[in-house]
Amino acid sequence: MTRRLILLLPLIGFLVLSLFLYQGLSLNPFHRESALMARDFPEFNLPTLEDPERRVDRSLLQTGELTLVNVWGEWCPECKREMPQLLDLADRGIRMVGVNWKDTREKGLGFLEDFGNPFETNIFDPDNELGFELGVFGAPETFLVDRDGIIRYHHTGYISASDVREHILPEVQKWQ
Repeated sequence: MTRRLILLLPLIGFLVLSLFLYQGLSLNPFHRESALMARDFPEFNLPTLEDPERRVDRSLLQTGELTLVNVWGEWCPECKREMPQLLDLADRGIRMVGVNWKDTREKGLGFLEDFGNPFETNIFDPDNELGFELGVFGAPETFLVDRDGIIRYHHTGYISASDVREHILPEVQKWQ
């Protein structure tokens, strides 16, 4: 009996390990909380996409207005896919600031020309300075920043029309 048990131990160990791995693979990495939730938007000092001579900093988000900050790039297919929803949010009067992330100025400007520009300002972050401080691991990512510059909501990935209805608009209403 003991010999059988010894022979079954590797199989039992394999099955237990497989269960843990399977459970980990079923987790969605897009449903993660930001470590910056309820904290000040990080300090930065970067040029705008539209005007390399104009620099902006965190005071851009401390204007007394609620702001959606969307991290995007021309190279990002999901950023193109979510643009109709972002344009709709801007049409609803929601202030939006873009972060053109890991891109070139020419490609970023071309993207806005092709797909529309819902952003009041676009921060140009080709070297991932602000993206690193925000903990961005992939575009698109969106942050809701309250009137005082505090991050109140974080959405990772593409914003669908249902995300606008079920998540974005309720969060905007909650913090207005």
